[in-house]
Amino acid sequence: MGAAGSKLEKALGDQFPEGERYFGLENFGNTCYCNSVLQALYFCVPFREQLLDYYGNNKSLDAEENLLTCLADLFSQISSQKKKTGVIAPKRFVQRLKKQNELFRSYMHQDAHEFLNFLLNELVDILEKEAQAAKTDQETSPPSEKIVNGPKNGQANGVHKEPLVTWVHKNFQGILTNETRCLQCETVTARDETFFDLSLDIEQNSSITSCLKNFSSTETLNAEDKFFCDKCCSLQEAQKRMKIKKPPHILVIHLKRFKYMEQLGRYKKLSYRVVFPLELKLSNTVEEADIEYSLFAVVVHVGSGPNHGHYVSLVKSHNHWLFFDDENVEMIDESAVQTFFGSSQEYSSNTDHGYILFYESLGSGNRN
Repeated sequence: MGAAGSKLEKALGDQFPEGERYFGLENFGNTCYCNSVLQALYFCVPFREQLLDYYGNNKSLDAEENLLTCLADLFSQISSQKKKTGVIAPKRFVQRLKKQNELFRSYMHQDAHEFLNFLLNELVDILEKEAQAAKTDQETSPPSEKIVNGPKNGQANGVHKEPLVTWVHKNFQGILTNETRCLQCETVTARDETFFDLSLDIEQNSSITSCLKNFSSTETLNAEDKFFCDKCCSLQEAQKRMKIKKPPHILVIHLKRFKYMEQLGRYKKLSYRVVFPLELKLSNTVEEADIEYSLFAVVVHVGSGPNHGHYVSLVKSHNHWLFFDDENVEMIDESAVQTFFGSSQEYSSNTDHGYILFYESLGSGNRN
């Protein structure tokens, strides 16, 4: 990396962002799925800053090691390097990941999306447990501090427990609403669900906007799919659609490039061309008319099939685009991003396709 690192420094020259670090990550045999996602998360600035704050506040505590402390430690290691570029071995993090989840223990090709999902949910679990423990500590504090008339929240046996909103939720969580309209009585039943990322079905020669439209399109439930309407007390034809009720600050979009083919009895990679814009307008949300997002990272799957291949990531940092391939980091031109849209022909020599897209909403302290 020495030469490549100095090449990157030369390329940026006096435009090298103050205080920023561009470090490649060593690959331990098959950990590119992990490296590519870690780079995307490192350049998700609000997430990085909150993780480093967490690290600063908990460093002195003798906390037991978990995936959160290992990630915080790794990000802190990168951000505090004396040099501007180089390579870091995320050894402790990877060891912890393998210890925690047997799925990532084998030398098989792993899925970057599964890893991202597992990681975010694991971080939330750890933060929730810590908050719970802190609350228990407070509640068992000396009696003099307790309010005479029982618990402060005044809720009988804690019946209604507000879900804890961690800083991971604040960055990544959005809310979907699933609306079902009975065609007999017109009653609309809405059910909300939270998400950290949206998994979109893809079609050949399409775009993120059209994939999102399909995601929110109305579907009719009839024949054996009829809906049980509580008001009519019977099965009825209905229309169903999914809308984004509350868009997240960081919108993560996962393109479903791996499809199970019944006739083959295995997964096949779809190399479809799906255009992902640098600026994305999210319309068709319940909350506001249009929300604008800016692309800041792409995890790319390289290879023709799901069980072998490689992951790299593209990252936008301070208006420059960088290409991270494990230990190697180089600058790329913004126009190069479109070479990762996919192939418009069924068989193509290009196997580098955008797989997970990271967008940050504009007008919310975005400094990238």
